[in-house]
Amino acid sequence: MTVNLNDHLQGVLESHRMSHIESLVEKYKEKRNSIKEALEERYGSDIYGPFNSGSYAKHTAVNCKFDLDLVVPFKRNSYSTLREMFEEVYDHLYETYKDIATIRKQKVSIGVIFDTDSDRDIVSIDVVPGRELTADDYPESRDLNVFFNEGMGFIQKDTYLKTNIDSQIDHIKARDNERKIIRLLKLWKYHNGEQFKSFLMELLVIKAFDKTSITGGLWDKLKGVMTYVQENVTKETFTLVDPGNSNNDVMESLDTWQRENLANRFKTVIERIEESSENIKSYFPINEQFEEQKNYR
Repeated sequence: MTVNLNDHLQGVLESHRMSHIESLVEKYKEKRNSIKEALEERYGSDIYGPFNSGSYAKHTAVNCKFDLDLVVPFKRNSYSTLREMFEEVYDHLYETYKDIATIRKQKVSIGVIFDTDSDRDIVSIDVVPGRELTADDYPESRDLNVFFNEGMGFIQKDTYLKTNIDSQIDHIKARDNERKIIRLLKLWKYHNGEQFKSFLMELLVIKAFDKTSITGGLWDKLKGVMTYVQENVTKETFTLVDPGNSNNDVMESLDTWQRENLANRFKTVIERIEESSENIKSYFPINEQFEEQKNYR
């Protein structure tokens, strides 16, 4: 039986909506607020107001895998080094939550993974400490330096990178079509074990919409984005400028073989789905836990 590709993809998006897990999201928000209050109490006038970021703030989150992010903007004179800032925030979170959560150092964030509760839910919050570039500059510029506890692509361990998370969030505002395709590609990543970063996917989708005509139904838009990426991502001149730092080319986080692998993966997805519409179900599965009582042809 032929699968209606647009109907199926709409079903995929509907079944992965965050609204299906509102009670769990509320738990996440409560834990995030608890961490925010603990940080504000500890650091007081050394920080500006912590704020929400990540996929939930960008409206690109999916209900099968997500966490909530909290950015903590430190004032320039709060710490002499970014490593000192990162380590001290980790120590504070560890001492505060060690009896009820696992605290771990990550690339630029500190993960707080709370123990399984009575509903067997696990809540995970990522805390991203950053420091303003010059004294009193942050309220206007919103620029921060973040510390890299682990290397990533061309970025070495124990170095730092300027970012502007507000600009990254603004970059995707009012882009409803792009958000849908970003969510679909995040689901492809998750269900097929792909290791490409979600931020990379986000920028690829936005650039495809900006650089070529992406129209039609959901499948046409998804295929258009994947085709654009397949045809361009291996070019040496192809760049992805980070909206939070114009000097940061996110494509540099991929080696040549990784670029080729991404192009090949997208090419294969398109070919297999066009060979048989049934194949779309393996690449973009519906979340059966929240599947609508409806037949997707």
